[in-house]
Amino acid sequence: MTEKRTRRKFSKEYKLDVITQSYQRDNIKELADELGLRPELIYRWRTEYKEAPEESFPGNGIPKLSPEQAEVDRLRRELADARMERDILKKAIGIFTSRRG
Repeated sequence: MTEKRTRRKFSKEYKLDVITQSYQRDNIKELADELGLRPELIYRWRTEYKEAPEESFPGNGIPKLSPEQAEVDRLRRELADARMERDILKKAIGIFTSRRG
């Protein structure tokens, strides 16, 4: 039987504290062991924060998006809805015209 593991969640403040500690220490593996984390996770947090400090760690699985990317995503959803409505209308027109003939 497989044991189900629960996913741990870390606050933005905790991640920032770990990042700060990681720059003050020589050995990331030791820090990771002390905190009960994988070293890869600390490196990932550091990279994410270095690439976009203001947008990093938004929380609760919310993807970090620039305003432009958020607009692109919104427009893609809107386009998908419009295409679906168009396809439904095309089918309805086909059904009604075939019944008359």
